[in-house]
Amino acid sequence: MRTMNLGILAHVDVGKTSLTERLLFNAGVIDKPGSVDSGDTQTDTLELERQRGITIRAAVVSFAIGGRTVNLIDTPGHPDFIAEVERVLGLLDAAVVVVSAVEGVQAQTRVLVRALRRLGVPFVFFINKVDRLGARYQDVMEALAVQLAVRPIPMSSAIDSGSKLARVEPLDPGSEPLFSTLCEALGENDEALLDDYVLAPERLTEERLGPALADQVARGLVHPVFAGAAMTGAGVPALASAIAAILPERRPDPDGPVAGRIFKIERGWGGEKLCYVYLTSGTVRLRQYLDLPNGPERVTAIQLFQAGRSHGAESFAAGQIARVSGLAGARISDAVGSDRSAAGRAHFAPPTLETRVLARRPSEMAALWLALSQMAEQDPLINLHRNEEADEVFVSLYGEVQKEVIQSTLLTDFGLDASFEQSTVILAERPAATGNGLQILFKEPNPFLATVGLRVGPRPAGAGNSFALEVDVGQMPVAFYRAVEETVSETLKQGIFGWQVIDCHVAMTAARHSSPASTAADFRQLTPWVLATALSAAQTVLCEPVDRFHLETPAESLGVVLALLAKSAR
Repeated sequence: MRTMNLGILAHVDVGKTSLTERLLFNAGVIDKPGSVDSGDTQTDTLELERQRGITIRAAVVSFAIGGRTVNLIDTPGHPDFIAEVERVLGLLDAAVVVVSAVEGVQAQTRVLVRALRRLGVPFVFFINKVDRLGARYQDVMEALAVQLAVRPIPMSSAIDSGSKLARVEPLDPGSEPLFSTLCEALGENDEALLDDYVLAPERLTEERLGPALADQVARGLVHPVFAGAAMTGAGVPALASAIAAILPERRPDPDGPVAGRIFKIERGWGGEKLCYVYLTSGTVRLRQYLDLPNGPERVTAIQLFQAGRSHGAESFAAGQIARVSGLAGARISDAVGSDRSAAGRAHFAPPTLETRVLARRPSEMAALWLALSQMAEQDPLINLHRNEEADEVFVSLYGEVQKEVIQSTLLTDFGLDASFEQSTVILAERPAATGNGLQILFKEPNPFLATVGLRVGPRPAGAGNSFALEVDVGQMPVAFYRAVEETVSETLKQGIFGWQVIDCHVAMTAARHSSPASTAADFRQLTPWVLATALSAAQTVLCEPVDRFHLETPAESLGVVLALLAKSAR
């Protein structure tokens, strides 16, 4: 089975979901394209998405084109929901990056393109809204090369761009101007093709150029650009043809060992957990046990995505995406099966804002925690945590729109009226020096049957936390050392000033137990005390997040902008 996982990526309000609808319509999956404004699109299924007219959660829809099955993944464009994009990037075989012909390249466009190139995901561009007032198709084409440092190849022309009369015409690879453009672009990475272009251009037929283009697209060397208007369908057939002929596919092995990844979790009408699973190898059947990091779980139901819809199935195989029930202990980004390489990696910066969440009725604080816990299953990056002593609940955020969405979801889905305090910047603590802590077995004031000694010290910025043993491992059961390491990792989430401790090395310098009375619980309970002592001795420095940004401004405004930046720096 030939399959492709295709991501539709863009900045907000560029017409990404409209393009998805038009692709489904052209593939014969739906009778008419849905509209974001009318709230009847295939991928924006949440009521909140329909109300706001934005994509909040990544959505999957499948269709067939050119003899291959395409799993199309529509992603949010708003930067507050970049976590949703994060979770699907590792699944993609290829992507369509949508850019507005009016607004051009945006900050989010740069972020997405950098991530795709870092991961080696091939992509093409679709310049949308060429029929809108202010559309600048040629300027945007040039901006792709200059601002994104890519090699774009225009595959279509936009005539009367910027007016309602705008029309899009695909260019013929065998005719000018596309023939020369293709040969020059491909010749930069193919000497034989370049020689033929100069000495024997008659050899460069479409049969020769087509595979050469597909090969260089797959290697990320060139990026075809298509113009169009998703609302009217102009230019979309040419893009669909490219999806079928140019973008790479995979041939998964349904007979191999089960391997895959959970990239999305949601709750069903009855509150049951539904896991979106993509298989890279093997076949999963109903009532089969899946190997997950937290232990095996049994599949109780399978909803398979096919032909634009989901339907019940007895099994699903490599290359397919299914919504699976029964995996109660599963978490987002969990690897499925024995292949741990399927686990996800971070591609974007974590949230830098935090807010305190309050139930307007104090009696509903327990229900609020439960509701937010379910939401954290769907988006772990909200980093739900609480201050037990003060009964305070906190979540991390990318921005204020995300806060509004969480508040609306609590009200509509859980019936909880919650208030949010003003967002604050998330700080971190870094050890300033070396510090030690020690509590000895059978010696006051240590009430536990354990000896634990810890030394903390700073690591280079960005190095992360680490743990090492400087004691004889054979003197205690391995479970006791594991208990100390796990507790250290958990305790470092809250330092002296209440913020997460980063770039910290912790070494275990002393260990002793009393056999057979000591248990792992003694070490788990004693470790936070010893670690707090060591951190207090080392002292920690509060650190703020540092962001790099790219600023574009008209030349006449440069002086004012520089003055504002200089003022902010002070």
